[in-house]
Amino acid sequence: MERAYYVTTPIYYISGNPHIGHAYTTIVADVLARTARTFGPTFFLTGTDEHGQKVANAAAAAGKTPQEWCDELVPRWKALFAAYHVEYDDFIRTTEPRHVEKVLRVFERLRERGDVYLGKYEGWYCVSDETFWLESKLVNGRCPTCGREVQWISEDDWFFRLSAYRDRLIEHFERNPGWVQPRSVYNEMMAILREGLDDLSISRTSFDWGVPIPEGGVIYVWLDALLNYITAIGWSEDDAFFHRYWPAQTQLVGKEIARFHTIIWPAILWALGEAAPELVFAHGWITVDGQKMSKSLDNAVDPFLLADRFGADAMRYFLLREAPFGSDFSYSEEKIAQRRNSDLANDLGNLLQRTLSMLARYRDGIVPERGAHRGGLGERFASLPIMVRERILELRFREALESIWELVTTLNKTIDERKPWELHKAARTEDLNAVLYDLCEGLRWLAMLLHPFMPERMSEMWEQLGAPGRIDEDWASALGAWGGLPPATQTALSGPLFPKIEFETVAST
Repeated sequence: MERAYYVTTPIYYISGNPHIGHAYTTIVADVLARTARTFGPTFFLTGTDEHGQKVANAAAAAGKTPQEWCDELVPRWKALFAAYHVEYDDFIRTTEPRHVEKVLRVFERLRERGDVYLGKYEGWYCVSDETFWLESKLVNGRCPTCGREVQWISEDDWFFRLSAYRDRLIEHFERNPGWVQPRSVYNEMMAILREGLDDLSISRTSFDWGVPIPEGGVIYVWLDALLNYITAIGWSEDDAFFHRYWPAQTQLVGKEIARFHTIIWPAILWALGEAAPELVFAHGWITVDGQKMSKSLDNAVDPFLLADRFGADAMRYFLLREAPFGSDFSYSEEKIAQRRNSDLANDLGNLLQRTLSMLARYRDGIVPERGAHRGGLGERFASLPIMVRERILELRFREALESIWELVTTLNKTIDERKPWELHKAARTEDLNAVLYDLCEGLRWLAMLLHPFMPERMSEMWEQLGAPGRIDEDWASALGAWGGLPPATQTALSGPLFPKIEFETVAST
């Protein structure tokens, strides 16, 4: 059976409203999925993590049951993804029966195989992050991640024999040095492994909001949550769909939860007889005044307001162009406005406007014959689609966009240097046709290559060009050679793709 591409986001903890950091991760997954779909079967999973003490506490504070709390918040997350043009294949909720049933099957399977045993847990626990901590990891007696107070827990729990997988984990890391990225996170996880691993408590008895264990208690929220990646695609030994997509090619997480996904998760998978994911990428944070953006720190930026103010596609572009994926980067509205005005309005939008305006003036908006006098753009950019695809799938989004912008820059230079208005005045018909054709064909390439990043605006550009076929076609066939835009295609110039935003307008809103 043909292997397919599977990309996941972390499932988002539903203790409050989403912020732009959640949109960031999901947009990245959407860009990966849209690119992968241009050459084969693809599955993109996202969803919400709905169990645990933090959710139960938030619901109680709001005077609701945990299920009511989750049911009211989930539409907000789905609305966020719709606002940013995210097209996922499945949205998993950990309260769904399809997930709960398989979590219990996993628990029983692990117990049958001797990887789970009954013991006593005593230690520090952060309710905010739903995380157990060794005392040596605390910072001034507080959670090292969120800075909140931790509480001492002592209870009889079920344990997963994580320590038994330490040697295999170290060997896996050493044999597959690229499976955890970026390298800084890989090094951090290796340091944890070399310090040694304790067995993992995988149940709780102090509250009841979670997947219930028949003998009493509930499954620890992090075991429950991690399993979504396989429960959503039908985990079982004989499920063809599951085996077509697992192991996942790319699992995206924030760096604060890398330990769960690169140490605990592969060990659980191996205990079940499954393979580890091919890549776990723990990306950086969007920071505000040097601090991670989060609900816990009360510095989260409303992603709906940003989409309304700057446009969803401009935000998508900014988030993936501003910094190499994996590193932290700071956010400001001035930076977003500068990117939109410079790259999108001036470089790309003006290129489309100038090209179609000249085409309307000189050729009634109809794409001319390519002609014999060709500008060599096809030869120069022949490898661009392959390069862009590789860089996207390697999560080098900034480099992919920089490569695409070389074509944007070249087409703008073509206008400035070949001066179509002078060719028209001198009645150099063939030369003018060749220039106009190259500009239109270049714009068609740009629309397809940028579509994963800016699907709404590039679809509009596609329509203005009158390009045949689908914008999300296989790049190999649609961009296999320069000259795919048929002569006599009727274009239709409309308003600017990215109207400029004045800084003072941004500051006053």
